[in-house]
Parts: sequence; structure tokens; C-alpha cells
Amino acid sequence: MKLTEEWVQAQLDQEFEDLELVLLEVLGNRRNRVLRLFVDHPSGVTHELLAEVSRFLGETLDESRYSDEPYTLEVSSPGIERPLVKKRHFEQQVGKKIYVKTFAPVEGQKVWQGVLREVGENSITVDEDKRGATIALENVAKAHLVFEFE
Repeated sequence: MKLTEEWVQAQLDQEFEDLELVLLEVLGNRRNRVLRLFVDHPSGVTHELLAEVSRFLGETLDESRYSDEPYTLEVSSPGIERPLVKKRHFEQQVGKKIYVKTFAPVEGQKVWQGVLREVGENSITVDEDKRGATIALENVAKAHLVFEFE
């Protein structure tokens, strides 16, 4: 069975109301696989919720025979430097500082860190210092909020 975000979200929807799978990462190799999930909830994410999600999803993966090989399941909140994966994640963070790494260079660079100014139909605009860039969403390899201490 190939594990997808859609499958995991469908399983979570059966058990939890308004729980969002922000990101699913499958890391490691067959002998040392790590399934890392970042989940969010409008009421916040508590240790109790994370424990419930971990227990439920672990049982669900075992029942579905996800893997005969051992794996480690990690479930956590997105944190203060939450990953930005889906278009709506970017839309919720307009005006905030973000980090973006691209697959291909944009305006001569692959890493941008600046204020998210706009989210278009298929792109984002980031202002870094005195220059900006419009980055196609399909070119975003990795993005997250940047927490700034005040």
C-alpha cells in the first residue's frame, strides 16, 4: 500500500472532527522508515490530541497492512514555524515572514526569505529586503513560516 496524504486525511476524518493533516513525510528506508505527520486543529493541538491521533493512526496502519517492515510513527503539531504546503496555507499567512526554497532558481536564487505579499492563482509573491519575486507554487520545494522574536 502506498501511503498518501489523501488516504491519511480520509482516515483522520472518520475519527476526528476538523483535524487537518498539514504535512506527511515518509523518511528513511525499508528497514528504518519514519512516518512523520503534522496535524492542526482550529482549537489548537494538545498532547492529548496528538496521543489520540497517534494511537488511532497506528492501529489503522496496522489493520490496513501498510508495511511488513518496522516503522516509527511521529505525530506533532506544525509548530511556530509551520510548514506551508497547500495554497490555503499561504493564503492564511499573507503579511508574515516566510522561508521558501525552490526547485529551480527564481531571479537568480533558490532560497527566499521575506514577507509574503500576495498569493495568486498559481503563485506567491515574496518581498526580500528591497527586491521581490513571484514564485510559481509548483516550483516551491519547501516553505515555512519564520518566527521572529520581538
